Amino acid sequence: MLYALAVFTPLAGAMVSGLLGRIIGDKAAMGASVLGMIVAAICGPLAFFQITAGNPPGLLDIGSWIESGRFHVDWALRYDTLSAVMVAMVTFVSMLIHVYSIGYMGHDARPRYRFFAYLSLFSFAMLMLVTADNLAQLFFGWEGVGLCSYLLIGYWYDRPSACAAAIKAFIVNRMADLPFAVGLALIFFKFGSIEFATIFPAVPQHLHDTYTLFGTTFPALEVIAFLLFIGAMGKSAQLGFHVWLPDAMEGPTPVSALIHAATMVTAGVFLVARMSPLMEYTPYALGFVTFIGASTALFAATIGCTQFDIKRVIAYSTCSQLGYMFAAAGVGVYQASIFHLITHAFFKALLFLSAGSVIHAMSDEQDMRKMGGLARKIPITAAVMWIGNLALAGIPPFAGYYSKDAIISATYAAGTPIGYYGFFCTVAAAALTAFYSWRLLFMTFHGKARADHHTMEHVHESPWVMLVPLILLATGAVVAGYLLSGWFIGAGWQHFWNGSIYNGAHNDVLARIEENPIWVDYIPLVVGLAGIAVAFVMYILNPLLPVRLSQTFSGPYRFVFNKWYFDELFDAILVQPSIRLARIFWQTGDATIIDGVPNGLAELTVDGSRQAVKIQTGSLAVYAFVMLIGVVVLIGVFMLSR
Repeated sequence: MLYALAVFTPLAGAMVSGLLGRIIGDKAAMGASVLGMIVAAICGPLAFFQITAGNPPGLLDIGSWIESGRFHVDWALRYDTLSAVMVAMVTFVSMLIHVYSIGYMGHDARPRYRFFAYLSLFSFAMLMLVTADNLAQLFFGWEGVGLCSYLLIGYWYDRPSACAAAIKAFIVNRMADLPFAVGLALIFFKFGSIEFATIFPAVPQHLHDTYTLFGTTFPALEVIAFLLFIGAMGKSAQLGFHVWLPDAMEGPTPVSALIHAATMVTAGVFLVARMSPLMEYTPYALGFVTFIGASTALFAATIGCTQFDIKRVIAYSTCSQLGYMFAAAGVGVYQASIFHLITHAFFKALLFLSAGSVIHAMSDEQDMRKMGGLARKIPITAAVMWIGNLALAGIPPFAGYYSKDAIISATYAAGTPIGYYGFFCTVAAAALTAFYSWRLLFMTFHGKARADHHTMEHVHESPWVMLVPLILLATGAVVAGYLLSGWFIGAGWQHFWNGSIYNGAHNDVLARIEENPIWVDYIPLVVGLAGIAVAFVMYILNPLLPVRLSQTFSGPYRFVFNKWYFDELFDAILVQPSIRLARIFWQTGDATIIDGVPNGLAELTVDGSRQAVKIQTGSLAVYAFVMLIGVVVLIGVFMLSR
């Protein structure tokens, strides 16, 4: 009962707010939406504690959904440790974002019931995804979060940049969802079902199955795993599909927090963990997962070091941290991947909402070059943002220290070439993460104020309806890592996960973490402290040093500042050719052929009619002469045919 309430009360809040908002008014609609999330945030963690207390996993069958031939899908809620962990996190963090939004959106001129309806619907779609008992239901939630992200990123639809960002997010995700859908179809054709209960036990029976494409034979499970992961790359903004995530900052800040912390981008990580019984038997796909994850972690961290928009710095941080999660999953430590997903939800929601508090205080200014000295004006926001950055940088005893360091240790413990590559990238990314985190802090809260006098006069701390969620998230960012580490990756992790995450008999990476050399355990902390020290020197002791370095190394700086020119590359190889091809289809296919043929026939008919009209002269003599000629012709034809 608690589990069902946690899942469906956000939907109830969304329906009341969205369908009745015009009738009951903004305040009542917002209240219904927030109340639904509060109920869910109470029931979700309670359901989680029930399963940790020994309640057996189960299935809440709601009813039959799809029946077509041998394709049968039920609508059911899966209740196991992995789903319960995700439900607890999504409901709690989403609830805090809903409460925060009351204050943040308080001055928005638009009807706010629509915004809160979208937020609650977004949360419900994510809950559907993480409680799915089959791939069709998971795909329903998968597309649901994609739709809601489009609606929320483009919420300020009168801004061209917001509309463009919403379309970009929608299209990029659709590009990745196509291979994902093909992967689902292949699973059905291979296993005869898309129910997890049927697929997972049957995986060992299909280890040697193959697909033949263009004369080349591929292992069937590897093909399926690659296709599923490409879908995850799009949703979780991994290298190549990452371009939509920074632009998503055009939406209101609570939307950014919801996308980056509790929903949407975590879906890809969850998918890989949920499919671990299949992924465990696909070493090439897992190697690819590690490569993409580690590369993304380092790539996104380099860009975060050069951006000046406070929300975009945090957005690239999300991209990088998701790379860590995939690097862990790729070496088979799915438990550490989910552990970091949970701790990351606390401190990333905290960072985004703190950035929103800064933007709120600075009259909607987001450029860090126009900030500085804000710690004296908004001390609570500054304090909680310090906590968020300490957790992000992996400084003990904050949450990120436990989860991120576990991932770095796991990549080394894997003992494979791709594992060592992951170790190098994640350590380098840890140094850059600490640097750009403190660059953000120093430029925003410390040093001299760089805003104009009028803006600084109006800087003020956010209302308590915004500060209380920040304080609660900051508490989670402090204690979540310590409290959860024993359950997630401690000695009793097998009992805790109770089969909801699968590790093959060949996979002992999590156990071998304890055998790592001592320097592996300390190197993330050392490079993190070094990154903080470099940021202190460059942005407090010698603020002109970054300017001189950017001028001295102008080429590399421009390359990184322009995000490795991925947008320009995609524009050249995908966008512009697509536009030219569409123009050809429009001008030749549509205007010339589809419209041109019937229009031409109609015009020919009209012209023929106009010429035929000229025959009608009205002269009896002409008509008699024509009839006489006709009679002569008929007689001639008759005589010749004899």
